[in-house]
Amino acid sequence: MDSDEERVKTYIDGLDSLLFGGVPTGNQVLIAGGPGTGKTLMSFEILYNCAKNGIPSAFIALEEQPKNVIKNAKKTFSKFPDIDDLISKNKLIVDGEDPALRVTTPSDSQMYSFGNMLSDIEAITKENDARVIAIDSVSIIKLMIGDPFAYRKSMIALVSSLRRKGITSFITADVSSSDRDKIRFSQEFFIFDGIVALYANGQEDRRVPTLEVLKMRGSNHSWMLSPYEITEAGFRIFTGE
Repeated sequence: MDSDEERVKTYIDGLDSLLFGGVPTGNQVLIAGGPGTGKTLMSFEILYNCAKNGIPSAFIALEEQPKNVIKNAKKTFSKFPDIDDLISKNKLIVDGEDPALRVTTPSDSQMYSFGNMLSDIEAITKENDARVIAIDSVSIIKLMIGDPFAYRKSMIALVSSLRRKGITSFITADVSSSDRDKIRFSQEFFIFDGIVALYANGQEDRRVPTLEVLKMRGSNHSWMLSPYEITEAGFRIFTGE
């Protein structure tokens, strides 16, 4: 799994080094972290970078309206001048549905609603034959379904569907804490091929954002705990190189 043809690069400064060249094509990668660690922004930047490099990409917003995702990305990444151009040329799709519609579904039709969500994801990816997608986030699915067993089955169905289609995905998930020592990962997280964890370690008056690759099926990766920052030109991960 060392050939570039078998990997999807994130093009994020430092991250591909930690991943020894990128994510194996077809892997489903979870980006997990506490509030404010930058999960949505990281997944957006990966898709933006892929679109810029000729890989059709689709960002599927489950927690925010697509227009707000775009607005926040443009505000944070002010040195990404071509976001609108990539979207207008259908190289990058940003789509989704009002999250309020998902969490107000009657309980007796929750699994039907999840089936609709899978259909929506498939339809969005077909718009530009996306080979790389982001889903932000699976936490809304857990809220929507409620029952832990049904939620786990839904996660298996989602991952299996993306694998069958050969899509590489970056899927965000919330965890209970931003502190590495206090995080407890849900059992269903380990369904995914890869896990990238974002932390905010340190004292309350000085929190240091750090990143760790916990798992990447089909590939070696660094176990380094790496500080990062979010700049107007994108994420910058400090690997000591």
